[in-house]
Amino acid sequence: MSRKILIISPSWIGDCVMTQPLYQRLHELHPGCSIDVYAPKWSMAVFERMPEINRVMENPFGHGALRLKQRWQAGRELGKLGYNQVIVLPGSFKSAIITRASGIRLRTGYVGESRYPLLNDIRKLDKAALPLMVDRYTALAHPSQADFNGHSGQPHFQIDPASQQAALAKHQLNTERPILAFCPGAEYGPSKRWPAAHFAELARRYAAEGWQIWLFGSQKDRDIADEINRLSDNLCTNLCGSTSLSEAIDLLACADTVVCNDSGLMHLAAALDRKLIAVYGSSSPDHTPPLSDKAKIISLKLECSPCFKRECPLGHTDCLNKLTPQMVWDKAHQP
Repeated sequence: MSRKILIISPSWIGDCVMTQPLYQRLHELHPGCSIDVYAPKWSMAVFERMPEINRVMENPFGHGALRLKQRWQAGRELGKLGYNQVIVLPGSFKSAIITRASGIRLRTGYVGESRYPLLNDIRKLDKAALPLMVDRYTALAHPSQADFNGHSGQPHFQIDPASQQAALAKHQLNTERPILAFCPGAEYGPSKRWPAAHFAELARRYAAEGWQIWLFGSQKDRDIADEINRLSDNLCTNLCGSTSLSEAIDLLACADTVVCNDSGLMHLAAALDRKLIAVYGSSSPDHTPPLSDKAKIISLKLECSPCFKRECPLGHTDCLNKLTPQMVWDKAHQP
């Protein structure tokens, strides 16, 4: 009888992308296994593009909501589906309540918020040994961290040509000219956002070469995308807040080059095997780099960075302001 595994997924889009090598490894270790994912509604489209996943179910519990009784009830219902193992990827106590209530025999995860009463296959994370987030996830496929070889695969998403064509038609787009995609948002905070004026200058340079420029992001990124478009003399197509996540994935897969901040969309572009320039300011590629051979990372590596702050504690954000459009242009044109 094949092994049936339930995954309690992370919330952030980028983290969700980085879980795919875990599922690849589970299939290698347990041929024929079936993997279901319990994920927030806003990230379900990510898992729908992973061929390793059998079923994606909605996790209705948002950030910060304890709802202990409802979580326990949800866990009991999941426990009726015949899983042999549940792997809980978030580190919070409340995320593991569902796993305990499920009664699933093997409940795997890191200690996190002292979750000893909730998990029975509990791991102590050695952050020095596993600095990469993707490796921390993949290691959970193995009986112990000592069994993990220290190497994860890379995410790789599937694209359905029919849904991609439908997305192009819906948003009145075409691929007749080369496409430069910008992902100017970063939900974490302004210390991860390359300035709008820099994006705009880069847009003008590519437009002069005959490229079209598409801007991707959520409704929260609409204002900065509007500013980029204004500063570039309306050379861009602003898709921020206009697409579903599924449509954004299909359209981003059309891009010839992607320039983005350290964000969830950066990880999506990497999983879509796009030529990618990832701009790093306050964060570090040593922990959550884009997982693709086509990705190039650009960072000034100032003495004050990475600080991992949402806003620059020194008030100047030099790590991004002094990273010029010319530098990104040169990085994009390196062989």
